[in-house]
Amino acid sequence: MIKNLSNLLTITLLSMSSTLAQADNTSREIDHLMGFVTSSECTFIRNGSKHSSQEAVEHMERKYQYFSNKIESAEDFIKLSASKSTFSGKPYHIQCADEPKEESQKWLLDELARYRDNYTVKSQ
Repeated sequence: MIKNLSNLLTITLLSMSSTLAQADNTSREIDHLMGFVTSSECTFIRNGSKHSSQEAVEHMERKYQYFSNKIESAEDFIKLSASKSTFSGKPYHIQCADEPKEESQKWLLDELARYRDNYTVKSQ
């Protein structure tokens, strides 16, 4: 009986440790994406209106707080807080310097992939 409880406790602690590590990693990835947006100096287009990168981050932070109970990954953050209007359903767009306009979801997913590639290489 004690051995079974010990095994259960070990499994529970390992599971909790894994969950905490995942939450920490998700938080780090979202923080990186917010910093990436802030430093981009790109124009963000929401429902036809242009916004600075700082205004975009403020908007994403508000949506992040609103959807925080549904966000379990950086992909969830992008989908729920940074890719489209909750009201109109229209996708957000990014216009950077001389680059073609693109949807923010693709732009942020591309950066997330670059970050993960970099982070994985550095942590090995």
